[in-house]
Amino acid sequence: MKKARNGDTVKVHCTKRLENGRVIDTTKGGTPIEVKIGVGDFILRFEKSIIGMGIGETKTITFAPEETYGRKREELIVDINRSDFPDDITPIIGKQLQMQPKDGSLIDLVITHVDEDTVTFDANHPLAGETLVFEVELVEVT
Repeated sequence: MKKARNGDTVKVHCTKRLENGRVIDTTKGGTPIEVKIGVGDFILRFEKSIIGMGIGETKTITFAPEETYGRKREELIVDINRSDFPDDITPIIGKQLQMQPKDGSLIDLVITHVDEDTVTFDANHPLAGETLVFEVELVEVT
């Protein structure tokens, strides 16, 4: 049986879960992910973990927040006065918005709290601070 080696291009099915078991996304039942091992297009430890796997073999890999989306950063959570919130947008918890600072970049925000005086925005990635568990199945080595 052919085993995956550094430099190989492989196809894997991958299920990404939170530590509590909730599935974030999966390729099972769909198109597998193509990975060139050792290139660094994915988390490098993810790529390296495929080395030595045979077709049909599965592996579970756990990643600390620092290896994926980082820790939740409190400085990216901001309260604004409700009176400063645009009149044409209804602030609803969970609503996703984009802000464009003076440098022209776009920042994704999620409304996390609303009361009569303030609206709280969080610019952290939704998976920041989460330990992620990847279940990987090697489907093909090309």
